[in-house]
Amino acid sequence: MGKTDSGMTQGPRAGLGTKLLVLTIIFVMISEVLIFVPSIANYRKTWLEDAHRNASVAAAIIAETPDVPEQLKIRLLMATDTIAIAHREGDRRRLLAMAAPPPMVGSHAELGNESIFQLITAAFDTLINGDRRIMRITAMPKGRTEEVDVILDETGLRNDMIVYSRNILVLSLVISLMTALLVYLSLRRLFVRPVRRLAGAMVEFAGDPEDDTRIIHPSRRRDEIGDAERSLATMQQQLQGTMSERRRLAELGLAVSKINHDLRNLLAAAQLFSDRLAMVPDPTVQRFVPKLVRALDRAVGYTSGVLAYGRAGEAPPQRRLIDVARLAWDVGEILGLDAHPTIDFRVIVEDGMEIDADPDQLYRVLLNLCRNAMEALESNSHNAIVRRLAVAAERAGSVVRIVVSDTGPGVPDRVRQRLFQPFQGAGRPGGTGLGLAIAAELVRAHGGSLVLLETGAGASFEITIPDRPIDFAKARRAISA
Repeated sequence: MGKTDSGMTQGPRAGLGTKLLVLTIIFVMISEVLIFVPSIANYRKTWLEDAHRNASVAAAIIAETPDVPEQLKIRLLMATDTIAIAHREGDRRRLLAMAAPPPMVGSHAELGNESIFQLITAAFDTLINGDRRIMRITAMPKGRTEEVDVILDETGLRNDMIVYSRNILVLSLVISLMTALLVYLSLRRLFVRPVRRLAGAMVEFAGDPEDDTRIIHPSRRRDEIGDAERSLATMQQQLQGTMSERRRLAELGLAVSKINHDLRNLLAAAQLFSDRLAMVPDPTVQRFVPKLVRALDRAVGYTSGVLAYGRAGEAPPQRRLIDVARLAWDVGEILGLDAHPTIDFRVIVEDGMEIDADPDQLYRVLLNLCRNAMEALESNSHNAIVRRLAVAAERAGSVVRIVVSDTGPGVPDRVRQRLFQPFQGAGRPGGTGLGLAIAAELVRAHGGSLVLLETGAGASFEITIPDRPIDFAKARRAISA
């Protein structure tokens, strides 16, 4: 016997098949009872009509034959199981035959004038109280003007009704058992076994969700059970894929944590070399060293927070006013787009346009988008292909809109729905699918949005970032002070 979480023991559990069997028997028996009630009433009515018809024939013989011997009358009464027969015309009543002095009449049946409710009530009254009770039956036979009254013992009717009820009960039990068995076997095959298979598949899959062999194989059924099997198989496959992605994320985090320390040391060494380069008086070196230093500083900062996405999310934006064009050109220079031999890099921004954002985080967003566009443009080496990458920006009130567009092959349809999900939006071989997810998170932290525009050729990503909202209460206090 099993125990619940509270320690209480449970009784034997009735299976679904057992419940179906019991319920089928109960419902069939209820149906048989509903059939039995009017049938027993009809049986009593038919029995009384037959008894009255036989007695009416005897009454006709006696009435039409003068001087019928008393012994023959008694034999006719015995043949019809009656005690006395009389007929009445108007107010005149004449006794035709009597086997014995009639006892007191206990019940009366008037054939042809009883409702269905009265017939049912009278039938059960006969079954309960009809033993050794005298009944008077009255009716007018067809083709005659006088009414025939019949006196008989109700015990015979009651005994016949009991036999009929017993036969009906036995037949009902047989029908119930046969019907229940057939319904049980059918439901077991159609529902119980498939449901058990579904439950077993769930339990088995829960034991080792990463095992491909534990995914249920849907049957060819076209009903709700088949739909449930196919839905379960799809859910198991999706869950398995999700767990595989989470495992990749954990493995990536472990790998990055291992190389993070060594990478920081290498970058620190590179910073030392850049400091030495800064002392070289060559004009070209002096022009590029500040950019190299800024790139190394950003790289060191990235190595310190490289696990932030998987661990606790990005730091809140530290907003400043940024020159949009200058930031875009910095991204182009670090990627080598300003001097790229085949890619036409353009920055389409009005002079002096500013945006209220975190400079490092917005730089990372543009770097991810421009790098993706550059790699897409470099994926085909045909000389006739137009390779253009543009960063455009415009301000509408307190909102700045930045669009990074290219003339590459565009975003595949298979990744559009999951473009900004980690490990889901990789549109090229070797991609991790993290760049766009990180970019979207950084833009959302500014209260903005990052979306893919439907522009036809190439790919265009729109960054929308609003300015910081003004705290009017704080502004009033500053003015009043």
